[in-house]
Amino acid sequence: MYKLIKKSGKARRGQLKTVHGVIETPVFMNVGTLAAIKGAVSSMDLKEIGCQVELSNTYHLALRPGDQVIKKLGGLHKFMNWDRPILTDSGGFQVFSLAGIRKIKEEGVYFNSHIDGKRIFMGPEESMQIQSNLGSTIAMAFDECIPNPSTREYVLNSVARTTRWLERCKIELDRLNNEENTVNKKQLLFGINQGGTYDDIRIEHAKTISKFNLDGYAIGGLAVGETHEEMYRVIDAVVPYLPEDKPIYLMGVGLPSNILEAVDRGVDFFDCVLPARNGRHGHVFTNSGKINLLNAKFELDDSPIDKDCQCPTCKNYSRAYIRHLFKAKEMLAMRLCVLHNLYFYNSLMQEIRSAIDGDYFKEFKDDKLKLWNNKA
Repeated sequence: MYKLIKKSGKARRGQLKTVHGVIETPVFMNVGTLAAIKGAVSSMDLKEIGCQVELSNTYHLALRPGDQVIKKLGGLHKFMNWDRPILTDSGGFQVFSLAGIRKIKEEGVYFNSHIDGKRIFMGPEESMQIQSNLGSTIAMAFDECIPNPSTREYVLNSVARTTRWLERCKIELDRLNNEENTVNKKQLLFGINQGGTYDDIRIEHAKTISKFNLDGYAIGGLAVGETHEEMYRVIDAVVPYLPEDKPIYLMGVGLPSNILEAVDRGVDFFDCVLPARNGRHGHVFTNSGKINLLNAKFELDDSPIDKDCQCPTCKNYSRAYIRHLFKAKEMLAMRLCVLHNLYFYNSLMQEIRSAIDGDYFKEFKDDKLKLWNNKA
């Protein structure tokens, strides 16, 4: 299903064939937590701005509107009118972020809904069942997202349990994919590497989960407070021990510079709420660095956000107009900036793929980082 087409150094250019189309990698997945991008961006907009993969959240959709509701309506693709690939995370990160109101057991996690306080249980089987009901293209295994920092003993115990949970996820998804009324019988499963910032634990876990012969592998538990240098060190340690013939996904990352550094270390998949969240607050990415449109200096600036950008926002509106919309608290301001930022990320990934194809990725990365750093 995954085909490695070209390497430029460690940077990988590939394709993942799925039931919902081919994903060209490296790829940035546009985050639509509740089956929608925050900032009034529709599924039609996503196609216009070059989105390949939409990412939705298992935990949030299970609570509202409910995975059974979505299944009855034909699955998540039909529900949100999106015919390209969707990745659903397992709900693990959200469950474990509810540290004050959850309890971890071998069978899974007991926690309280953030909506109404209702007592809920989620384990590997429940996570797979919910994701199967949603019918996403790629399901993520249920794991514990380890707090950082954590003691070595805690991390070892947690990683061992995550491995046991992965085995249960694989058995359950295999069963669900063979059920008669399953929404997507070709749902893929990605496992998640954990281990905090302990390189040796990470490496052992990577070796262990590689034996499961999954459809892809993620590096989880990063971008949660550690330094960028620590994150890059962990990626350098882990990637050589994951299968080369399967895609590698760095979860929850991140800044454009983080993406370039991770691609340079062999990562294929990325996701982050950052471009949409920044856009909703008037912070936009350009080819010469990030700018804050709320600054007074843009009051009379009739140029687009980025003169070299071909997104719907830059083709039609000025910095001055968008700044006015923010000051007037018009929703259109958020929409225009989110569209621009997601287009920027999707276009950056296209440029990265071209650079790997042309075997000039290292030069491309160095030029971009130099430009952005000088601007900063």
